[in-house]
Parts: sequence; structure tokens; C-alpha cells
Amino acid sequence: MTDLDAPSRPDPRLIPARPDLADERLRGLVAADRYVAGRPRRVAAPVAPLHRAPDPAAPLDTQALRGEAVTVYEERDGWAYAQLAADSYVGYLPAAALGAPGPEPTHRVAALRTFVYPAPDLKRPALAHLSFGALVTVEAQAGPYARLADGGFVWSGHLAPQTTRVPDYAATAERFLGTPYLWGGRSSLGLDCSGLVQAALAAAGIAAPRDSDQQERALGTAVALAPDLAGLRRGDLVFWRGHTGLMLDETRLIHANGHHMAVAIEPLADAAARIRAGRAGPGTGDGAVTAVRRLAPADRRRSDGGATAD
Repeated sequence: MTDLDAPSRPDPRLIPARPDLADERLRGLVAADRYVAGRPRRVAAPVAPLHRAPDPAAPLDTQALRGEAVTVYEERDGWAYAQLAADSYVGYLPAAALGAPGPEPTHRVAALRTFVYPAPDLKRPALAHLSFGALVTVEAQAGPYARLADGGFVWSGHLAPQTTRVPDYAATAERFLGTPYLWGGRSSLGLDCSGLVQAALAAAGIAAPRDSDQQERALGTAVALAPDLAGLRRGDLVFWRGHTGLMLDETRLIHANGHHMAVAIEPLADAAARIRAGRAGPGTGDGAVTAVRRLAPADRRRSDGGATAD
């Protein structure tokens, strides 16, 4: 993890550079044997794992969802060394999970998950599933189904235009209640603490970094911490070292965590006491609450003309 006391230090998680290879744009800034211009690609698989090394057994740092843009700097032995467009994370994706850039997505999956069918018929065997937040390009309507530009049909009621925003990101987080905890996960089949926060904020039009320490630095403004953690509001982000959660009201926290191994709601006081005492285990952070950050409307980087969905 990057040291929270050194925010100016370059974050290696976000720099497409290795000793032997770096992004052409980093020439003169970082040392590398060669520099290459990245090639635009788009995630074609429902979910693509981004590993720390080109090895399926390497740590899972994050995931990329269907339709997300990536820049690829090298493909070798079935792996793509790449950077995600949404949060700039760098790592190794299975090359088979990527496709041509294609047309810009027009819609995102607004249901927790949905299916892609070979025809506009729910009785046909599904081709794939798509998770909340996945991006698709709708080419035409076929009754109640949307025909996708790259093939297949999705129930239109499970999609929302890309410009749609859900301002109450706490309500979006609640929809994931009970979803299993997965270290590095970003999908509705499994996610981690910062993945839950990132997904909820994205639906509100708020661009968030991937990891909890990055989110603590980048999001909102600091809220003074009372000894009893009083005075918090719905939507406040609570941070520990290595963990984050989202307040549903002045006392209740929702967070994906390794203690419950799921997205759970509990009193903040209970979670804070357990984590401080070191009884929480992996995936739950450690020590005392380090910060509370509050987002204002100005933090919401919305697309012009974006519609809202209550």
C-alpha cells in the first residue's frame, strides 16, 4: 500500500511502467528498456480479472467489467499488460477477455446482474451474464429486449442510459447487501470494501479511485472525528487502514468485509470496536478509524445533461 503520509509519491498501481517496458508518454519520466504507445481495447468478457503478475495464481488486484475501456501495452503468452481507463489501475488481464474498441457504450447494466440471450426470448439458453455497472452498446430494440452491437439481447428493463445517475449512492450500496466478499472483486458476484464504494459512487456519476487508501485521499472533504463517532450523515465514507465503508445514517455502516464475508449492515460502533481490537480478520482493516470523508454535490463529476433516477 502507498504510504498515506506521502501523497505526492508516485503510485505504482497507476503507472504503466516496468524496467523493460513503459508507456511512451512516460519517456523521460521513468527509466525503461523500451517505450510503446498503448493500443485501445475493450473488455469483452463479463468480468476480467486483473492480476499483479501474468499468472492466474498471482494476487487479484481488481476486476474489469464488460465494456470497460483499457489500454494494452503488451500481449504475451495469453496475457495483456494493460491499464484500465476507469480508475487507471495497471496489471495483467487475460488477453482472451479483451476485444476491439468498437462503438462507444450507450447503456450500463442497472440491475444487480442480467443475462445476454442469443435471441429476444427468455426461454433461450443464456450466452453470458453481465454484472451491475457493465457497459453495452444498444444497436436497436427488439420488443422488450435491447439488441447489442456485438451480438446478443438483454432485457431492456435491466439497462439504463449511460447518462443516468442515481444520486443516493447509499441506496445503491444497499442493493449489494449479502453479496459475497471477494478480495479484488468489483462485480455483483463478489466484491471488496473499496469495490462496493466505487460501484455505488459510479452509479451516482462520481469517479472514484480503486483502493481504500486512494479513496481516502481523493474523495470529499474531511469530517472532524468525535470520540464517540457522532455527527455522521448518510453517505459519509468511513476509513480504517486498509478498509472503508459507507454510512446509511448517523449510526449504521454498510461495508463489504472479511468478518461477515459479505456486504453487511451493522452499527458503526460495533465495527469500529471490533476492528480496533483486532478481532476482524483479513479484509476488514486494522486499528482505529483514520478518517471520515463527506461528499458534496460538487464532487459529482456528472456528464452534461445526465438524467437522474431516484
